[in-house]
Amino acid sequence: MSISVRIPTPLRRVTNGADKVDVEGNTLEELIGSLDSQYPGIRGRLCDEEGELRNFVNVYVNGEDVRFLDGLGTATKSGDEVSIVPAVAGGR
Repeated sequence: MSISVRIPTPLRRVTNGADKVDVEGNTLEELIGSLDSQYPGIRGRLCDEEGELRNFVNVYVNGEDVRFLDGLGTATKSGDEVSIVPAVAGGR
């Protein structure tokens, strides 16, 4: 079994239009590595030059914000659902 990753609309160009992909990984960092192996360039959209999650990218594992867990070290297991949500800004 694998981990389901929900892909937001702005990143679907990288995943050939897929809104959900399945990957393997024991941590979020490994999962992003697997994603990047399947869809080259996606890591650069999610992580900055230091390898940390970009400020405008929110990632949830089973509905829990990884920033309040272990960040990229957050453990993942088969059957988990990961959601990538770009931050929305603007308004008055």
